Amino acid sequence: MVEKYFNVVDDAKDADFSIVFIESPKTVGYTKEEGYLPISLQYRPYTAVNARETSIAGGDPLESSTNRSYLGKTNFASNESDLDIILETRKAIGKKPVIVSLNMTNPTIVGEFEQYVDGIITDFGAQTQAIMDIISGNVNPSGLLPFNMPANMETVEAQCEDVPHDMKCYEDELGNVYKFAYGLDFNGVINDSRVAKYKIK
Repeated sequence: MVEKYFNVVDDAKDADFSIVFIESPKTVGYTKEEGYLPISLQYRPYTAVNARETSIAGGDPLESSTNRSYLGKTNFASNESDLDIILETRKAIGKKPVIVSLNMTNPTIVGEFEQYVDGIITDFGAQTQAIMDIISGNVNPSGLLPFNMPANMETVEAQCEDVPHDMKCYEDELGNVYKFAYGLDFNGVINDSRVAKYKIK
């Protein structure tokens, strides 16, 4: 599909830019051996040092304990290599642009890689052709974030589960805050009727 839009080269030094296709971090929240684990939104291993000692959920009659706390436990993303691919691509292509296409199933700690890339396109299962139409400039992006992108896992642990938008969001070096109803198009930050209706002050 990429070859329908651009000339694909074998050597990074011959490329004008690069595209890295990744997915949001994939972790499991429970294993029979370890019990409940933190559901991490980052690629690198995450240890829950700020989690509750006693969970607010529990008491299933099939469980021997009513405390589902994962305090002190570590979880690993099965696709941690996605982050490595971004960093390796940045190193290989030098100062030329790196664009990340992020397929999301959950909010993602983009702070692990945003500083190393020149653009991030997020989707929720869009066809590659739709992504390539945007990267090639054929279509102006118009999507808005449907949820907050947390600054880090510490703010995820600190949020209140029953309070909407109760989270410190990631902010990039240009001052863009990756929160609900935020989006960019080729003209800058999107500020249309949808944003006026849904944006949280």
